[in-house]
Amino acid sequence: MVMLALLSAANAADLSGKWKGTMKTPDGQSVEVTFNFQMDGEKLTGTETSSYGEEQITEGTVKGDAISFIIMASGGQFKVTYKGKVEGEDLKFNVTIGDLGESELMLKRTK
Repeated sequence: MVMLALLSAANAADLSGKWKGTMKTPDGQSVEVTFNFQMDGEKLTGTETSSYGEEQITEGTVKGDAISFIIMASGGQFKVTYKGKVEGEDLKFNVTIGDLGESELMLKRTK
């Protein structure tokens, strides 16, 4: 069982570091976002920074090329759910912004 856990952790992509992208909100605005990811096995933590401020990543997981996490934005008023996957050198997400709607987000690692 320990071997399976180690193999699973080894197969998760290492996403640690800074990633940037631009997301269109359901009302048509463009928001530049920067993520600073930290990984510990399959656990993903870190922060998201945008013009709305900085928020903590919660419930983050990386399993193989699948990624998911939640951000409680605007002081917990909006639950923003990110579900995506690694696509080559990029991360592609479907983002659900509370009851406001959905958006897509493509992130690129910064140097």
